[in-house]
Amino acid sequence: MPDTAESDWSKQLADIRRQGLWRELLPLQPDPVADHPKFIDSEGRALLSFASNDYLGLSRDPALQRAAIAEMEKSGLGAAAAPLLGGERPVHQALAADLAAWLGAEAVLLFGSGYLANLGVISALVGRHDRVYADRLNHASLVDGVRLSGARLQRYRHGDMAHLQQLLARGGSGRIWIISDGVFSMDGDLAPLPEMVALARQYQASIILDEAHALGVLGDQGRGTLAHYRLGNADVAVIMGTLGKAFGVYGAFVAGSQDLIDLLRNRARSFIYHTAFPAALAAAARVSLQKLQAGEARRTRLHAHRLCLRTQLPDAPWLPSETPIQGLVLGDTARAVKVSGQLREAGLYCPAVRPPTVPQGSARLRVTLSAAHRHEDLQALLTALREIL
Repeated sequence: MPDTAESDWSKQLADIRRQGLWRELLPLQPDPVADHPKFIDSEGRALLSFASNDYLGLSRDPALQRAAIAEMEKSGLGAAAAPLLGGERPVHQALAADLAAWLGAEAVLLFGSGYLANLGVISALVGRHDRVYADRLNHASLVDGVRLSGARLQRYRHGDMAHLQQLLARGGSGRIWIISDGVFSMDGDLAPLPEMVALARQYQASIILDEAHALGVLGDQGRGTLAHYRLGNADVAVIMGTLGKAFGVYGAFVAGSQDLIDLLRNRARSFIYHTAFPAALAAAARVSLQKLQAGEARRTRLHAHRLCLRTQLPDAPWLPSETPIQGLVLGDTARAVKVSGQLREAGLYCPAVRPPTVPQGSARLRVTLSAAHRHEDLQALLTALREIL
């Protein structure tokens, strides 16, 4: 009897379970009276979250909520159309102008998500005969964008600029692109951007920089990895940023030259054919940007939280990181799942991150910090980790 699609799915699911890689959704409802990352699970249990990308604690800020409600009363809920077919609202254009001014870019184009932005940018700009050099730990959306472009992908060892130079020196035909995260989403470390920029100049390459986890967190006014290293917009061809992390909202954007934005508006399929994100979220993101620019106190608190974790639990297997993403590598998938479960029993939500999201043998807890965490929240996590580890 031949295999059907259904029987093949059953085999795949059984294999996923056997490898300890089973994933399922856990609905979490924010605690309405808490002013820190506290959630209620489906069983009514309170959980203190160390899994959110809400780095500055803006996702529940009352000013953002008021702005969203006011715009929703004017514009309704969904945009109900693609941006080029009537889904664009004045507040979208105002947000794009605000973001461009903040980053010192000529123009900005808004996307529905960071994943859509990376797919659209790379598939629109990178040709089939181009050469792409990408960090081995780049986000999946960057990898998928290159696959969609059909270009030849060469991956250099994580953060290894000597290896990148070796690959570049081999030469070849086509335009040259270097693609990298600014802050790596699972390790939390920074790309060695000054060395990368120098190599790009030497080999006449263009850099596409994903700043999803850097904007709001690093640099003057939270302007990301470029500002952290005191580099300029001219040092990279494309900047991608998201509104769903430090901004605490949803959506994404690409910043760069006017020609870049004009080309993407006409060529990026994930922009042309996607429904514009709600105007209410654009209104909230404008307020969030103001708070993010003036958020030095929040960024200072984030840095203090990071130091607290690492100094009070110095022997734990932390990955090197200067950001709110603190990777605690446990190696074995089963152990990572077990430790995550023990933390949950202690009222702490910190899910295990397993392959293929991270390389084999590097399963971990991805502890993410927020400016909304209190000192006692960190102490609760530290106490539990000391007992479990």
